[in-house]
Amino acid sequence: MKFLQDRAADTVEEMDLPGCDPQRLDRTYAQFAIVNRVVSGWRGIYRTRLRPRLSPSVPTTLLDIGCGGGDVPVLLARWAARDGLRLKITAIDPDPRASRFARERHAASAVTFRQATAAELMAEGERYDLVVSNHVLHHLGPEEFPRFLEESAALGRGLTIHNDLRRAPAAYALFFAGAWIFTGSYIRQDGLTSIRRGYTAPELRSTAPPGWTVARHSPFRNLLVLDTATAGAAGG
Repeated sequence: MKFLQDRAADTVEEMDLPGCDPQRLDRTYAQFAIVNRVVSGWRGIYRTRLRPRLSPSVPTTLLDIGCGGGDVPVLLARWAARDGLRLKITAIDPDPRASRFARERHAASAVTFRQATAAELMAEGERYDLVVSNHVLHHLGPEEFPRFLEESAALGRGLTIHNDLRRAPAAYALFFAGAWIFTGSYIRQDGLTSIRRGYTAPELRSTAPPGWTVARHSPFRNLLVLDTATAGAAGG
């Protein structure tokens, strides 16, 4: 059987276990800032997909769902401020451990962090111009996946981008070789598990409902995208 031919959908990441070591977990969240900055591709996503929708005069709202340690929304806020663009970011995570870490770690940032679910924001009647997530899709079970997309679409009124790992032997081999530097955390073992749980681009296309598109993004990423503004213009 070809290596990584099938998703390891039933595997569990250590950091997702309620009884995992809290110090290793905090170190994992801290090290995510390095991993995401280097290999998650958000600089390119910001430059090509988010920045064109921002304005220097009118605030744009953005929601990050499942923000973990909070480094991605902080980067987006920093890049927008550097470009003289007004971006108001809310970042949510239902896990109290992640939410606490993000609030404490980024207390001085302009990002609003909340321990909340997307469903709770929907109940509050919240809507956002942009909705994003980072490395959430591969965590979702078969019942959670469509609900997550439905909720993120309901919360957005423009562009929704879910950035996730693309399963590939080369990605696994490179991470296996390079992640040894991340000691005292769950980064290496959980990162390899995440790659095994990741979707290929064809798998994601077949799983996503109509209206969503899949774009391959470097390095070894899939972008699951819903652009309601474009769809509305096309339909009109």
